[in-house]
Amino acid sequence: MNKIAFKDGIRDGLPICFGYFAVAFSLGIAMRKAGLTSFQGFLFSALNMASAGEYAASQVIQSLGSYLEIATVTLIANMRYLLMSTAITQRFNPDTNIMERMIVGYGITDEIFGITINREGYIEPSYNYGALLVAVPGWSIGTALGILAGNILPARLVSALTVTLFGMFIAIIIPKAKHNKVIFYLIIISFLVSFLFDHFKLDISLGTKTILLTIILSALAAYFFPIKEEEKS
Repeated sequence: MNKIAFKDGIRDGLPICFGYFAVAFSLGIAMRKAGLTSFQGFLFSALNMASAGEYAASQVIQSLGSYLEIATVTLIANMRYLLMSTAITQRFNPDTNIMERMIVGYGITDEIFGITINREGYIEPSYNYGALLVAVPGWSIGTALGILAGNILPARLVSALTVTLFGMFIAIIIPKAKHNKVIFYLIIISFLVSFLFDHFKLDISLGTKTILLTIILSALAAYFFPIKEEEKS
């Protein structure tokens, strides 16, 4: 254990912890509507560490979707972490054992990936241990408290708090849409197609609809508007 790297991880992980708590609280409100208990929500967040994936899965649970739909939606929503993990593997010391790699991989989120990849030299697992030590409780406890609050607070206030989670997702997609017309039009199309699904009351579950829209629209965008090599660099 590298104590210096561990303390650095705790220091850098604290702001992430506070941010996670606020988002997870709103996620807990959504999970409460799906019928999850605070303990289930705590485990859900502790084992997943993924806001978009957890929210998508909770919506499928709420709509009584199948286990296969839950697994597929979670896989698609969290697929970006595969790319992040691939980038991380290139920065490990060759002597890093498989268990250390798996623990670091478990905690690869957008924020933790950001602070990890920006460190110079080989990735020190102790650094990630420190970041996870504070970030995971913030995320998991925030979710559990959100569910508890949903059971106590008035229905109107719970409904209002649910909006904050949508605000987070809007904050994620709007900056990208402002700088990339392809993403902007994809968002508009996805909204319209999703509306048509609901308007014509097609016999398709929420999970299947999400899977279809994600795969088809992203595949069409990749085929017709591929990212050129110079744009990647």
